[in-house]
Amino acid sequence: MNNTPTTSPITTSGLLTDKVAFITGAGRGIGAAAARLFAREGARVLLAARTEAQLKAVTEEIRTAGGTADYAVCDLADPAAVRAAVDRAVELYGRLDVAFNNGATGQPPGPMDQLSEADFDHVYAVDLKGPWLAMTAEVAAIRATAKRGAIVNTSSVGSLMANPELPAYGAAKRAVNSLTASAAVTYGPEGIRVNAVAPGTTLTELLHEWEERQPGTVEQLNARTPLRRSADPDEVAQAAAWLLSDRSSYVTGAILQVDGGMCA
Repeated sequence: MNNTPTTSPITTSGLLTDKVAFITGAGRGIGAAAARLFAREGARVLLAARTEAQLKAVTEEIRTAGGTADYAVCDLADPAAVRAAVDRAVELYGRLDVAFNNGATGQPPGPMDQLSEADFDHVYAVDLKGPWLAMTAEVAAIRATAKRGAIVNTSSVGSLMANPELPAYGAAKRAVNSLTASAAVTYGPEGIRVNAVAPGTTLTELLHEWEERQPGTVEQLNARTPLRRSADPDEVAQAAAWLLSDRSSYVTGAILQVDGGMCA
């Protein structure tokens, strides 16, 4: 099956001009696609992830293309590292306007009774506590500098339905939906919008690893998707960019499905 997206090249339009953007999970997949896109759309970006080699490669790519980027090595399970990464964005660029909390970890696919307690704890430390730590630091930075801003969290289509192959991951992402809604209500009066994107089958490294473990997974997922294909990471990044931009100025508390119709 051909999984190549049938999208046409999108001309940049300055969607995030003059914004300072902080992005977690920016070394690969959706996060790296977002870093490239946000920079093309005019943002100064601070990339954060665990693997310095990946961060350095994406940062250099953005700079070569004429964008403004830097990075901070950051483990989302480390509260001090998360705060330091957000502080680094303010230190470099003078403020924080928008943040994309995309970083996450997966779990070994399979029934919940076959998942080890250690794996369960790790999923929650990164996929739930990580976004909570990041949002807390980001709200403080936006308040202290830009005063108004926007945050987008990466959820998952798996948070919106039963997820028997990735039960801990799906449950953590459903909790992220709740955090997103609560933050939207809490910080909306201050002019800080909080939304989430819920990607469907997306051609990231995590998906490729799942396919290697269970060949045929991508084909099965595409068969459940009305568009009959997987998303390119850039397609999810485009949705996040819109939610972070002033063009979505009256949107907050939303969980935007970017799933090819899987949940329709």
